[in-house]
Formats: sequence, C-alpha cells, structure tokens
Amino acid sequence: MSACPAPWSYIATAQAYDEEMRERIALHRSRRGAGWTTIEAPLDLAGAIEALPDGQPVLIDCLTLWLTNHMLAEHDVEAECRRLADVLSRPRGPWFVVSNEVGQGIVPENALARRFRDAAGRLNQDVAAVAGTVLLMVAGLPLKVK
Repeated sequence: MSACPAPWSYIATAQAYDEEMRERIALHRSRRGAGWTTIEAPLDLAGAIEALPDGQPVLIDCLTLWLTNHMLAEHDVEAECRRLADVLSRPRGPWFVVSNEVGQGIVPENALARRFRDAAGRLNQDVAAVAGTVLLMVAGLPLKVK
C-alpha cells in the first residue's frame, strides 16, 4: 500500500462481539497510523467498495470474516458473493483483498463448518479469477499464484 499515495481506505469486515475481538481490532487500528480512513462494512462490502472515489487505494480485510457474517445472519450467501465478485471485477483503483485459505486442512466434522469451507473456497476462486495478481502468504512469505 505504501507505494500508493495516501489517503488509503481500510474496509474492515470484523465485528467485535467480545473483548478479545475488540482488542484485535484496536491492535489493527494502531498499526495503520496516519493516512488511513477506516470504513466498517461487516455486511455491505460491495456497497462500501462502490462508494469509494475513483483511484482510491483500499485494503479490504477480510473476505472470510465477511462471509462468516453473512452465513451467521442466514443471508443468501451465493447472491452476496456474486455481487461482491461483480464489484471487484470492475476496479477503479488499486485494491488489495485479504482472505484466508481454509480448504487445505481436514474436512470439518460439522455441516456449518463444511458449508463455510466450501463457500470460502468458491469465493476465493471467484475473486482470484477477477484479480490481476494473487499472492498466497505462507509463514509470512508471499508466493505468487497469479
């Protein structure tokens, strides 16, 4: 992000339901420093992205939390993912999207976790398909995938 001129936007999808998550969010905020504007979008991520001015550098953190929010709210996850992928396919500035790879472990034992893992995998594939560059971070090292 530092290669892009400020101001930068940080779109946060996390929701603080407990003290531990509030502490995590506070730590993230303290690390950003000056030049950042935080936009909270736990559900309407596509709308938050569309509202950005053209050319605005943005860091979106993160898709898997956003997906979790929709699943727990029992929204139409497929429709929300399609809408998000559509918006991301039309970049109007430098956009950086964070997501978690959750499909490399064992198959979860419960249905909700399996639905989440499968939905996250599809979402990551759809977003990667429209991205110009895809990096997989392993032990803090970037591996170029696309």
